[in-house]
Formats: sequence, structure tokens, C-alpha cells
Amino acid sequence: MAGFALRIKTKSGHQIINSLTKDSTMKELKEMLSNMSSIPANRLQILTGFPPKIIDISQDEEGIGNAGISSGDTLILEEKSQEKPSNPTSDSTTDVAMSGNEAEVPFEPLSQGILMKHIVPSDNSCLFTSVQFVLNGKIDSTINSYLRQLVAETISNDRDLYNDAILGKSVESYCSWIQDDKSWGGAIELSILSNHYGVEIAVVDTINAIINKFGEDQHYPHRVYLLFDGIHYDPLFLEPFDGSKIQTIFPVTDEGLLKQAQQLAQEAKSSRQFTDVDKFTLKCMVCNVYLKGQTAAQQHAKTTGHTNFGEV
Repeated sequence: MAGFALRIKTKSGHQIINSLTKDSTMKELKEMLSNMSSIPANRLQILTGFPPKIIDISQDEEGIGNAGISSGDTLILEEKSQEKPSNPTSDSTTDVAMSGNEAEVPFEPLSQGILMKHIVPSDNSCLFTSVQFVLNGKIDSTINSYLRQLVAETISNDRDLYNDAILGKSVESYCSWIQDDKSWGGAIELSILSNHYGVEIAVVDTINAIINKFGEDQHYPHRVYLLFDGIHYDPLFLEPFDGSKIQTIFPVTDEGLLKQAQQLAQEAKSSRQFTDVDKFTLKCMVCNVYLKGQTAAQQHAKTTGHTNFGEV
């Protein structure tokens, strides 16, 4: 059987291997990757996909094709920390043994840095811009239309879950509405994008000083953070203390970072770093009327049927 190509990413760079097939065993793959990376096979951790997900490599005789590895995939190699005996007085980081998506052992904060906000444009697409930033590490506004279309298609294909009562309007109307670049995204869109990309989206709410987690019940292995001030979303990223590249995707088991996000929410609320929804100004994009506050906008929508509002 003809071999297929795999891209291998390690700390030292990228390589390509093309001497395996989908029927090659996991043991063969681990031996090859271990020799290539100098990581002992018993401490090798392989991730793939976007966002990266850990592959189960415990079944030595399983074909790599059955493990979901396909020709053209990029495999990210990491070295797991060496396991140490439990010691309540130790200040070292405890290794985490993963079974499926659940952490079996609690551990200390993984990330060494400070959580910071990246400001994105107030152009009615801030939610979509923020999501693609935390997934890609950069802003590319051309992706927003794709994300809106993805949401619309998901809703249209699951009308039992996304019915008129949930959407507040007909499926057809909602799908048309959300694909308009003047329409704001919210909880429905965050839930859909979390499920599509297989990542938990933690929204730091600075009004109520709480964190709302979308996809938490799915036990995804990775988490991203957004900041919400009442009407606007911004992505959060970790600025490492050592000056290395910023980080936007984190293990859900990083309790230290979650605590830092909770502290950020509390500090933002206490310093009133949020938008007062009763005082901000909106513009009806249908009739160009300016409205002050969320209540006025809701009343305008009720009396006119206009639901497209823009930030001012």
C-alpha cells in the first residue's frame, strides 16, 4: 500500500514523513516520532487538528488510520512531564493524566504570564472577530462572513434545537439576519462556534463579574477567553513573562488562568469598565433613528419590527 505524508511539528521545527500507511500501527508511529524528536515514547504526546486535540496513542496495535490520522495531517509533538510521587508539600507542577476529556489529577497553573485584552473594531462583528482571533492568534476580518454563514447553516440544519421559540423569530429570518454584517452575535452564536471548533469559549462578563462557559458540558480539552462589556466583545490573550509568543488557546485544566480571568472580571466591574446598557446609544440601521439604551432599542424593535442595530 502506498505511503502517505504527515507533517510533524516539534519545538525544533517542521519535518515530513512519508514512509507509513494508514494501516501502520500506533507503535510504529510512536517509535518513528520518538526517534525523530528524541522524546521517549512513554512521554510522547501527539496533538492534531484545530484547535489541537490530544490523540489517544495508548493502543500500540491499532492502525493509525483508525485513530483518525489521515494523510496530510499535521501532528504536533509535545513531551509530557515525568510523573512524580504525590507530595502535598511540593511546589512543583503536577503532571496531568488524561482519560478521554477528563483530568484525573488536579494540577498547578500551567501558564506563566498575564491575561490581556486585544481591542477589536466596534463594527457589529466584534464577536466573530474575537473568536477568530483566539483561534488563529491574529485578526482576519474576511473570515467573519464565513463564521456568520456557518452559524446560519448550523441553525438551518437543526430546526428541532434551533426553533422559532429559541431564536425569537423564524429560522429563515434568523439565518438571513445573522448573515448581515450589521447584526450582532450573542449566546446562540457562541454556542454554535464552540461546538463547531471543539473548544470551550469562556466569556468574562465585566457587568456581573462572572464567567459564562460555552461548551463546558462537552468536556472539550481546550479553552479560549473573550471579554464582554455589555455590548462589545474583545479577545483575551496571555502575554508570557519570558517575552515569548502570545497564547490564546489553553488547557481547560489550567485553573490558575481561570482564576486570573475571574479576578479580571471582578476588577473590571469594580472600576466600572463596562458599558451601561441603559445609557449607550444605538442606531437603527433600517430607519437611521438613534436610540438611547437597551430598553429603547427593544421598544423600537417591538413597535417597528426593525431588529438591525449598530453601535455608535
